Amino acid sequence: MTKLTIQTGTEDAFFKRGRQLAKAIDSGKTLAPERIISFEDPYDLMKLITATRLTLFRAVKETPGSITDIAIRLQRDRSAVKRDLDELERAGLVTIIEKILPGHGRMKEVRATAKRFKLMAQVA
Repeated sequence: MTKLTIQTGTEDAFFKRGRQLAKAIDSGKTLAPERIISFEDPYDLMKLITATRLTLFRAVKETPGSITDIAIRLQRDRSAVKRDLDELERAGLVTIIEKILPGHGRMKEVRATAKRFKLMAQVA
């Protein structure tokens, strides 16, 4: 698993980080696997990481499984869990993989992409 950071930041900070990474690669440094998801507006970050979605992420991390199984464990409506998982997948926090079950059709298995993530926000 890679290091995952979710943060707020400016466009300038994004390009500065890109230049630093390019210089490190050009100088032959080996980079540790890392993913950074950056939001310009702290409000957008807060829309993604709600208390409900944080609970959902922890449940998936603890025990990966089908969307239905996760919904039952959390005692939530399956369609609401699916909507939240779709948002977490778009952000790269979980992966949803369709698996073929021998003799039983298909299921969508949900797994966390990281054991934990670092959340950083600066509000000016």
